[in-house]
Amino acid sequence: LDKDCPPTYKLYGVSEHSGATANSGHYTATVRNAKDDKWYRYNDSHVGLTSGEASVTGGAYLLFYQRTKGTSRWGGMEKAMKEYGVKPHGSGKTDADGFTQVKSKRSRKKGRAPHR
Repeated sequence: LDKDCPPTYKLYGVSEHSGATANSGHYTATVRNAKDDKWYRYNDSHVGLTSGEASVTGGAYLLFYQRTKGTSRWGGMEKAMKEYGVKPHGSGKTDADGFTQVKSKRSRKKGRAPHR
């Protein structure tokens, strides 16, 4: 494994829900500011400082992460795959964002128009 490639992520936001159902109740958010690295809790029109430890509660609904280390989408296996002749990103063209264009493996039945 390539020790420099395993992806490492840092939590930067949490959306929280309190209430009986997702259709009712109350949503709040806790977010780490990228400029001052402090955590802020947003509750309607109120914003206040908090801690990162207090950001994940039992009401955590969505967690938001940012990759801080590593470029491999294969958890450090990209180097080994290349050594064994395996193309980790397939044979299509990969754009600057790392997305690879793939061709559909579906075969069209004779006389049928393709889906649009």
